[in-house]
Amino acid sequence: MDWNSKFATDVKSVSFSGIRKFFDLASTMKDVVSLGVGEPDYAAPDKVIDACIASLKRKETSYTSNWGILELRQEIAKLFKKRYDLDYDPADEVMVTVGVSEAIGIIMTTFLNPGDEVLIPDPAYLAYPACVSIAHGKPVLVPTYAENEFKLTVEELEKKVTPKTKALLIGYPNNPTGTVMDKKSLEDIAAFAKKHDLIVISDEIYCDLTYEGQHTCFASLPGMRERTLVMNGFSKSYAMTGMRIGYICAPREALEEIYKVHQYEILCASTTSQYGALEALRSCDDDVKAMYDEYAARREMIYQGLIDMGLPVFKPKGAFYIFPDISCTGMDDENFCDRLLKEERVGVVPGT
Repeated sequence: MDWNSKFATDVKSVSFSGIRKFFDLASTMKDVVSLGVGEPDYAAPDKVIDACIASLKRKETSYTSNWGILELRQEIAKLFKKRYDLDYDPADEVMVTVGVSEAIGIIMTTFLNPGDEVLIPDPAYLAYPACVSIAHGKPVLVPTYAENEFKLTVEELEKKVTPKTKALLIGYPNNPTGTVMDKKSLEDIAAFAKKHDLIVISDEIYCDLTYEGQHTCFASLPGMRERTLVMNGFSKSYAMTGMRIGYICAPREALEEIYKVHQYEILCASTTSQYGALEALRSCDDDVKAMYDEYAARREMIYQGLIDMGLPVFKPKGAFYIFPDISCTGMDDENFCDRLLKEERVGVVPGT
């Protein structure tokens, strides 16, 4: 069998994740300090683990609703109302997914026809352009610059938008730069989205890790709820990466079609993990605060350390990433990361 001739062209065009490449190499070496994968170094809170165990002891091992357990969707809706004064009906405007990763994939499958373009700020989380390509769309990278703290601007967006552009995919706080957009800048982007009649797909998984100012939910901006698909989850805030629970909040008419793809591809997220997520929302604010405080302290330490070493870097305003400029070393990013891992046993990820 000539398997190579059977693969879909769009899948073949996608490269393997550079993050996983270095992570896999590091896993074969001893005494490596791995800073490569975007994952908390904490375990999930004890209350979350206990809730998962309790659900198993109750023999809650069947499928849930395709939408997710109602109690969890209700808590998510309450959270959005409390934080952002946004109203989402838990019956059909909130859907539980297998992490934000599934959410990205099924959104792209739902909305993209072959050749449809999606604007993505660059640098970007590697899965964004890959998921667009796999869904037969065309990722269009919009440059951001260190001198502007990697903030997305309407000026750069206008250079890239075309009649084929269907959506804008953003993620703030940002992976990998740590950039946070202020409300005024987001309002400018919202006006751009309305001008060009774009769907906005907003990945807000790092919303609880905003160190300066407050997080602005994109859907809370004037006129944006009706055209925004908000993705979020429990992996980063609650250190629940392996439990794979995310969610989408979106207008009913949009989410009903996304639900169709989710129903046939996934059916439902893990029942056990959903009960853990429910407990996280109900009783784990103190755990989130403790992890936030530690990340904030680490941010200060790593930022000052890089400055003292003479590496140009801006101070990240959110998430748990930092994006130094290593051009003064004379190496490209791949070579730098390879040597750092092999010679110093520190695993980091190329960023350009």
